Amino acid sequence: MAGDENVKMNTNSEPAYGAAALKSAYRRFLALGLALAVAIHFSLIGFYYFVEFVVGDEPTAIHVRLLRYSELGPPPSIGGENSPPPIAVTAPKAKPDAGLPVPVPDVEASPEQTLATQHEMNQGKGPGGEGSGSEGGTGLPGDIRISDDESPPADYVAVEKEPVIIRSVEPKYPDMAVRTGLEGKVWVKIWVDREGKPKEVVVLQSDAEIFNNPAIEAAKQFLFTPAYMNDGPVPVWVTFPFKFELSGETRDDTGPDTHDGGGQR
Repeated sequence: MAGDENVKMNTNSEPAYGAAALKSAYRRFLALGLALAVAIHFSLIGFYYFVEFVVGDEPTAIHVRLLRYSELGPPPSIGGENSPPPIAVTAPKAKPDAGLPVPVPDVEASPEQTLATQHEMNQGKGPGGEGSGSEGGTGLPGDIRISDDESPPADYVAVEKEPVIIRSVEPKYPDMAVRTGLEGKVWVKIWVDREGKPKEVVVLQSDAEIFNNPAIEAAKQFLFTPAYMNDGPVPVWVTFPFKFELSGETRDDTGPDTHDGGGQR
């Protein structure tokens, strides 16, 4: 029994060594190593930023030099040959001696010379007296009229307001057509000028040539309102049909008293 107690006392007095002790030491040393590594890294990073904060970033100095054109030398030669000496751009130049204006005294107008008034010009009188243009006078007429030599308009003209017939004339029925009982239809094209008056009439289609002249003469007596475009009158072509139809009444040699000359554009 005494021997067993001695064994137990010796066992309790010596430290235990084995797998459990190694695992406990491993965990302890691993945690210590990680803590030291983290502390060292944070210390280095903090020291770097502390130095940057204390010293600060000095701005980079940019030096700019302004050169005149005269100070620039010639560009280097591509072939590597010796370039010619630079030309002095700012060398003094001689002032031009040609083309300088020379002051001259003003020419005084004659006190007797006068200008013709508008009334004298209309009356054909000038400062030199009466007469035609070859005799010293102005020779201007009182009313100057400019001839209207406008060309026919195009077949289609864009307008904002189309012309409207305000006076129409019935064509005269030809006597020969009355005696023979001939009827027909004539299409004419009327050139309406800026005043709404017919300026030219052209036959487009006709059933019988005997009706052409009466249709043209009647169309020349029409009156229209002018066509307007951009707040101004413009010339246009207007197409109009004339119908020649006989009634059942007996007609004498002088021709019919009423005829149908109406139609639409």
